[in-house]
Amino acid sequence: MTYIQPVKTEYVTFDPPLSPELGMGPELVVNPVEDDRIWIELEPNVWFRPLFFDMNSGGHGEVLRVKRGGILSRHKHSTPVHGFVLKGEWRYLEHSWTAKEGAYVMEPPGEIHTLTVDSDDEMQTVFFIQGPTLYLDEHDNVTLIEDNFYLIKTAQKHYEKVGLGKDFVNQFIR
Repeated sequence: MTYIQPVKTEYVTFDPPLSPELGMGPELVVNPVEDDRIWIELEPNVWFRPLFFDMNSGGHGEVLRVKRGGILSRHKHSTPVHGFVLKGEWRYLEHSWTAKEGAYVMEPPGEIHTLTVDSDDEMQTVFFIQGPTLYLDEHDNVTLIEDNFYLIKTAQKHYEKVGLGKDFVNQFIR
């Protein structure tokens, strides 16, 4: 049986799981860092920082960062999404409300929306997403399926390019 050794880096910390014989993975502490290389660009002025990828459920946690009036393209989710605004504010083009710092948002599955930040200020929101995000064109045709496999490959390419190494993303996979 292989036991996981404790890990402590600038980016993450975890101890061996309490019951490795049951197949449990270790807990994960993602440390706050000021290294901009951890942010992965999705679209112009839109980045994400992975918190975890749960390969059993297909879910993941991320901090989404949008600057300078960026827009996260029109999309929907197959499962509910939970978000908590850490900094700034954002809204959906399809709704009248604005999510401000400290707000909690629950997005129902199947709802189509386009996230935008109107000001030049930075927005950061923690999102917990339990399945794929489907990006849509104006006729509701799927143009991209963003799941854990896609995000991990995107992260590998990014981390390789910025000098952290493609395996850097592995520390977030559970």
